[in-house]
Amino acid sequence: MSKLAPGGVSVNVKGTGRNWREVYASRLAITDLLVLIWVVFGVQILWFGIAAADVRFGGNLTEVAVSYTAISVSIITAWMVMLGIYGSRGYRVLGTGPQEYRQVADGTVRLFGLVAIVSFLFQIDFARGYILIAFPLGLIVLVFSRWIWRLWLGAQRLDGKFSSRVLLVGSHDSVEHLARELTRQSAAGYLVVGACIPGGFGAEFLPGTKVPVFSDIDKLQEAMAAVEADTVVVSSSDELPPQRMRELSWGLEPGRQHLVVAPSLTDIGGPRIHTRPVAGLPLIHVETPRYEGKRLFAKRTFDLLGASALILILSPFLALIAVSIRLSTPGSVLFRQERVGHNGTPFQMLKFRSMVVDAELQLGALQDQARDKGNSVMFKMKNDPRVTPIGKVLRRYSLDELPQLFNVFGGSMSLVGPRPSLQSEVTEYETHVHRRFLVKPGITGLWQVSGRSNLSWADTVRLDLYYVENWSITGDISILWRTAKAVVSRDGAY
Repeated sequence: MSKLAPGGVSVNVKGTGRNWREVYASRLAITDLLVLIWVVFGVQILWFGIAAADVRFGGNLTEVAVSYTAISVSIITAWMVMLGIYGSRGYRVLGTGPQEYRQVADGTVRLFGLVAIVSFLFQIDFARGYILIAFPLGLIVLVFSRWIWRLWLGAQRLDGKFSSRVLLVGSHDSVEHLARELTRQSAAGYLVVGACIPGGFGAEFLPGTKVPVFSDIDKLQEAMAAVEADTVVVSSSDELPPQRMRELSWGLEPGRQHLVVAPSLTDIGGPRIHTRPVAGLPLIHVETPRYEGKRLFAKRTFDLLGASALILILSPFLALIAVSIRLSTPGSVLFRQERVGHNGTPFQMLKFRSMVVDAELQLGALQDQARDKGNSVMFKMKNDPRVTPIGKVLRRYSLDELPQLFNVFGGSMSLVGPRPSLQSEVTEYETHVHRRFLVKPGITGLWQVSGRSNLSWADTVRLDLYYVENWSITGDISILWRTAKAVVSRDGAY
């Protein structure tokens, strides 16, 4: 039997029927099948035309001819099986992070290798163009379809649908912290519907929410039923000795109810975390971030190639902006400002000038005015009177940042990294904030794709330090992709 829970979430109360994970996975399977049919048969028709073609295999004495239509059906079937075997539709990888895309790519690449081995062993004379087009194109369209589905899933989760309904268990401090973080990241698919705080909390609901609080850990199943939760997240284990944790896991209904243990680690990226069972203990290994060797070489190579390509492609556009600034306002085209970079080394950051010539002299008079944007450390003003008319257009679309490509090319900046800091801001930094100087500052970063000027100082620091602790080339590519969307939306650009 299913019940309709608050927020319109269909919850499987007695374990019969299909929950949201099965529904979403089946929709992905249908879409995957349609994509593969369209790609594989589309390539077949493109390569051979409408008329049926045959592929021959075996030796001269035992040569057999098989229709390419049968081959296409076999490839589609094998492709669907590989996507299932590699867990690309498993609920653990759906919705957030790059793992879903990696699973799709792993299954596709291994199928391609399997087809190559089989064709060699059985002397199958495949048309090379048919194979070499079908697999890469199929992978691209599969990933694109998964991305579209992820956008849809994220929109559903904003309304509380297609999410795990979570009952938090732990101390009141850890429960409050985890509830706040999960609410902040609604796209992750964990909807907090209840909290169990052994010993009591002194209130019926978590502060600032309508999340009910329970106090009896021995009645956890009753609490889960009351809020229709399907997942228990243990945020701290001080109140739960090992035997009680074991009993808690035994009491959950297999396949429908899930147990998640949240360690006291925050802002740690997935690639740095490795779980290793030792003597029945699930030990979590957290690698220390390293900023040396091949990783630095890879990042510098990525920056150099990316900046060079962008400068070459955008050079006519850069010249047009420069001429527009020169003709519209008096003063130089470029604005140079000293910023603090890698390892605290100062450098001259380049921007297209978007303010009047004496903007720095006017800053003191504006410091004490009321501001509705920015934060206590970074000066931001939504309607800054120093910004020129053409500067407003440049800032709205972040075009004033483009000359920083030359900073990247010269090595003082990176395409992706923490926000370049002013020396006046650095003097106000707490000690731990100086970790942001372990990597080069970037033209864009997590701060850019997460709100820019709308962020509080605490959120800006948190995002910058998260990037420093967890950066990777894959992450840089993801941030660059998200930057395009943030620039088009113009949110937080002043």
